[in-house]
Amino acid sequence: MADLHGHPWAGTLFAALGATVAAIIGRHALRATLRRLARSNPLVLCMLDATERAGAAAIPMLALLLVWQAAPQELPHLVTVRHFTTLLLIGSLTWFTNAAIGGLVRGVIEKHPVDTEDNLDQRRIQTQTDVLGRTAQVVVIIAGSAMALMTFPSARQVGTSLLASAGVLGIVGGIAARPVFANLIAGLQLAISQPIRLDDVLIIEGEWGKVEEITGTYVVLKIWDERRMIIPLQYFIEKPFQNWTRTGSQILGTAFLYVDYEVPIEAIRAEAKRICEAAPEWDKRVFNVQVTDLTDKSVQLRVLVSSRDAGRSWDLRCKVREGLIAFLAREYPQALPRFRIAERPQAQA
Repeated sequence: MADLHGHPWAGTLFAALGATVAAIIGRHALRATLRRLARSNPLVLCMLDATERAGAAAIPMLALLLVWQAAPQELPHLVTVRHFTTLLLIGSLTWFTNAAIGGLVRGVIEKHPVDTEDNLDQRRIQTQTDVLGRTAQVVVIIAGSAMALMTFPSARQVGTSLLASAGVLGIVGGIAARPVFANLIAGLQLAISQPIRLDDVLIIEGEWGKVEEITGTYVVLKIWDERRMIIPLQYFIEKPFQNWTRTGSQILGTAFLYVDYEVPIEAIRAEAKRICEAAPEWDKRVFNVQVTDLTDKSVQLRVLVSSRDAGRSWDLRCKVREGLIAFLAREYPQALPRFRIAERPQAQA
């Protein structure tokens, strides 16, 4: 114990221990106070939950750094200890900031769920929040890494020399970083202009699916058969695609029927109307039956119906097709498509 008291670091270590304990106690008290004050604010509660571990690392590091700064300059290895603690503090603050952004994003998304009928505004808010949050986290990581590197004198010299010879290296670095920055800019454009949103129904490369996830570099499209299509963000800026839910989820669907020329159009129209009225998928906005084409063998009928979303539209179209086929087979089998063969009368001798 006498040797410990005689060590040049003894007083500073005891001060560091006391500062760490005080920082931990103060963090718990501050956290409890903030949670009590923010009981009615779910966004703040989400941020407090997200930053719990990061705050537990950052606040003691800050207390230790203050102790090292006040320590006597003649202590051995003090500069190294200060530098190491500074790096830990920068890392923990970067972690804390990213966790706070993630908590804020999660709180906004939970406040605006998309599992409702008319969710256009909720999907817009979720998409903007998610993309902007991911972009902000990337910026924070880059800034934290730069701050950590600048604490090394050699890194400063390297940075100066790189700036002095930025001609060739700048071009090479720009070419190498182009995909990263292109996706970053594309993400910002998507967040601002909103060509797509979470849960949008898209047709891309002939595939029908819903936007399941938007990351900082790509979009995950959930195909109807449970496959996933991964699409770079830049695709949505440079190439055309179909968005069935850009301004709303309501959609028109068509069911085509090929029948014989003897088909009773009015009977088909009445039966199609009955099928739609019995189907919960029909939203009662649009219904129409028209002859849209004629060939030498059949008549093309188009049934136009409306639904609240693409999934219901698909089910309604299938019901209309199945119902009309059964109706024709049962009531008007002669109206089903058929080939006519006429015998040429034989010439009398």
